[in-house]
Amino acid sequence: MKTRQLGASGLSVSELGLGCMGLSHGYGPATNENEAITLIRHAYELGITFFDTAEVYGQGANEQLVGKALHHVRDKVIIATKFGFNNGRNTDGLDSRPERIRQVAENSLRYLKTDYIDLFYQHRVDPNVPVEDVAGTVKELIAEGKVKHFGMSEASVQSIRRAHAIQPVAALQSEYSMFWREPEKEIIPLLDELGIGFVPFSPLGKGFLTGKMTAATEFDPTDWRNIMPRFSKENREANQTIVELVTKIASQQNATPAQIALAWLLAQKPWIAPIPGTTKLSRLAENIGSVTITLSNDDLANIDEALADIRLQGERYPASLAGLQGR
Repeated sequence: MKTRQLGASGLSVSELGLGCMGLSHGYGPATNENEAITLIRHAYELGITFFDTAEVYGQGANEQLVGKALHHVRDKVIIATKFGFNNGRNTDGLDSRPERIRQVAENSLRYLKTDYIDLFYQHRVDPNVPVEDVAGTVKELIAEGKVKHFGMSEASVQSIRRAHAIQPVAALQSEYSMFWREPEKEIIPLLDELGIGFVPFSPLGKGFLTGKMTAATEFDPTDWRNIMPRFSKENREANQTIVELVTKIASQQNATPAQIALAWLLAQKPWIAPIPGTTKLSRLAENIGSVTITLSNDDLANIDEALADIRLQGERYPASLAGLQGR
């Protein structure tokens, strides 16, 4: 496992991170705590040093899990967490008031069993709080030694520029994969310009690009893919074309579809560090195998040409959630 610099920030992370959300939030019942801790520690043993969590992933439950798993190697890992939702619930609206940011920071430090947060993201831009105030508050936390770097998530070009002028943004976390390439239009050029790293979440298209999901797949009732238009039965059936493409490339490279999807992302920019999540040790090992795959310029050109001919169906989020992105 090699390391990558997240833009000009000086923050060095493993080229592949681990998104810990799914261990306790979002994709069905929480993983057994001992099994989850074993998985996180195994990820570290296999070379991953970049771990992602957030207050909202179970109102601190996910942070506590990460803290328990990594406290013995705290000085050897990079832990990212997030603030920005009222009461730590994504159903209660946004709250990035300075006093709330500070409250979340103190909670996160306690949950993570640490005295500093490596990367502190604003989870979603709060239209009721000037982003300059948000960046200014994190700047104060950095000066106090409680935070090392400032990040943003799913923010717009305008918000990133405004925040960056107050406190340099080390990384942007947003969805990016073969299944969602919208950041290529404006976000990636901006990050390149400003020297900001990119941390793609859902790099496997929320599991779709693994090739393990079909129109017949049934989700757990608590799995939030149930409400995502792109994951309706009809859209999953219509979008199998991209799975067929990735599967074909994988067979040519003696790899799995998931490994090709991750290798493609890693090849886009040297300051991109994806954070695929999983609850299974076998999938963890499979994902890590992607770092050994090198796609040539010809491979990448052929993939881009093929992707250009595919029209994916279904919106990324329902209307109730779509408004939280790109502000």
